[in-house]
Amino acid sequence: MLKILHIFDIYIFMKLLILILFLIPNIVFAGPIKMIGEKGNLSQVNRTITIKMHDNYFEPSEIDIKKDETIKFIVLNVGELVHEFNIATKEMHTKHQKEMMMLAENEIILSDKVDKEKMREMAKKNPAMAHSHSNSVLLSPGEKGELVWKFSNKVKLEAACNVPGHYEVGMISKINEI
Repeated sequence: MLKILHIFDIYIFMKLLILILFLIPNIVFAGPIKMIGEKGNLSQVNRTITIKMHDNYFEPSEIDIKKDETIKFIVLNVGELVHEFNIATKEMHTKHQKEMMMLAENEIILSDKVDKEKMREMAKKNPAMAHSHSNSVLLSPGEKGELVWKFSNKVKLEAACNVPGHYEVGMISKINEI
């Protein structure tokens, strides 16, 4: 009888272990994004805002939003350097900057272009190198990108460029909930 209980305990423990190993990455990686909002549905867009990324500032420098508003951002890189438009909290930007540094160190982000072919190849080995985030666009000079975002949570946000050195020089747009 004790042997059967012991086998049953091991079976339960293994199922729990598998469940925990499956859930932890989902909680760790999905949690922060859900905290700041979610990828918006194009058919539910309330308005469109054009963002111009200059060297090293955004136009507009502040964005007013309403809770539960879905905004389509048309992002234009009008500068001569690579830039990112990323919606997050200050703490999330700080963490994301490490990923962006890896992209620069691996010569995926160069001063004047994003090597998308190299990005695809490196992403096969390390998915973090893909820079595929629903809250962000990374653009070479002259490129245009779009991002649809639903501001579903009340949290202090900012849009920022996390290309190494750009956040530090103030390439940030304040996001105000009105």
